[in-house]
Amino acid sequence: MRHLLPRSLFGQTILILLLGLAVSHAIGAWFYGSDREQVVRAVGGLVVAQRVANNARLIDEAPPEWRSRIIEALSDPAFRVSLSPEAPVFPPEEANGPISDAIRDFIAGQLPVGPMQNIRIAVSLAPGQAPVGPPFGFRGPMPPPGQAMHRGMHGGGPWRGLRAAVGLSDGSWLTFATGLPEGGPPMSVQFILSMAIMAIIVLAVSIWTVRRLTSPLGVLAAAAERLGKDVAAPPLAEVGTIEMRRAAQAFNRMQERLRRMIENRTVMLAAISHDIRTPLTLLRLRAESLEAGEDRERMLATIAEMDVMLTATLGFIRDEARAESRRKVDVAALIASLVDDMADAGLPVSMEPAGSAIRECQSQGLRRALANLIDNAVKYGFAARIGMRQSSEALEITVDDGGPGIPEAELGRVTQPFYRLEGSRNRDTGGTGLGLAITLSIIQAHGGELILANRPEGGLRASVTLPA
Repeated sequence: MRHLLPRSLFGQTILILLLGLAVSHAIGAWFYGSDREQVVRAVGGLVVAQRVANNARLIDEAPPEWRSRIIEALSDPAFRVSLSPEAPVFPPEEANGPISDAIRDFIAGQLPVGPMQNIRIAVSLAPGQAPVGPPFGFRGPMPPPGQAMHRGMHGGGPWRGLRAAVGLSDGSWLTFATGLPEGGPPMSVQFILSMAIMAIIVLAVSIWTVRRLTSPLGVLAAAAERLGKDVAAPPLAEVGTIEMRRAAQAFNRMQERLRRMIENRTVMLAAISHDIRTPLTLLRLRAESLEAGEDRERMLATIAEMDVMLTATLGFIRDEARAESRRKVDVAALIASLVDDMADAGLPVSMEPAGSAIRECQSQGLRRALANLIDNAVKYGFAARIGMRQSSEALEITVDDGGPGIPEAELGRVTQPFYRLEGSRNRDTGGTGLGLAITLSIIQAHGGELILANRPEGGLRASVTLPA
């Protein structure tokens, strides 16, 4: 269930708003329907109760010999009146209830204080009760006993059966039988339509508002991603809400501090590497002044190795400090030219056929990174075969060799500066341990990824993935 929920801030916010809107609409509809139902019932009951009270007073005040004719005149299919010497018995479940109590209290308030205060009311929808007519004013055939009517003054809807018994001053009981309109459906078509329009308007405004509030977070995330690839990227625009402007200002200050820190580190390392050359030169001169021998040759070899490392280090630092401008380049043509140059030099390098792949990149830096990978494949893997696959999302360049590969535990370490493997990848090959580190730095500057993996059929595969 959890994986079905939205993961973005925008989706979660909209979901919360939708849930709140649904709950509020449901509660509002319940209140509206309940109140509307009570109003309809109260209005229908008020008219009927008033008529019962008026007729009871009229019959009680009329001479006994007139009562039968008055009762006959008052009775109709929608409102039946009868006179009996004994009080009728109503089932308790019909005589007790809020509607029965409300009608009883109203009728009692309309009658004079005295014997006529004996009132019994029964309201029921259950079948099998005495016939109940529709509200007064209806002219038409009565429904069968115990069945609710589905026609009325307002065009339809069930009816409640009402029976009221009022005790007269002479001890007889006047009984009335009629109907009360049942409240219609709580939610009419107009009500549902109005609620739907309100929900659409609120949802549209909410989506616009949430999108406007959360879109700066996407801009901030993109800026952070860009900073990870290029510390010299343009600063983030300080616009939007107060919180967004503060976040942009803090982000720009952080980027400036990182840039200064990297520049200071680069300058410091370059200065140290440059200053070491002076005592290293003095050591070479002193070693060369010694008599020829095994110790002298070892000292000169060590000094030469240190000089190579310093030269490579200075080149690495210089390449990091220099920001090459980006331009659109056909990467396939760049790799093909590099392969042709190496093949002309007699190196076992080949490339699979590939179509054009235009990318915006630092052409010299990318050429150097790919050259390092191909050179390593030839030097340590005896041959290099380059393949290229592109999709709408990324461009993948693979360099396969036929060597022994790299131990799995060392795959994640060989791209560290000055790290060299023993065995086939040792100092005798002339490596300084900076080739893969330089390659990784260049590829990451392009927003790409370098993955080294041993192939099942043997050899090492270096995969370079550049985003589209």
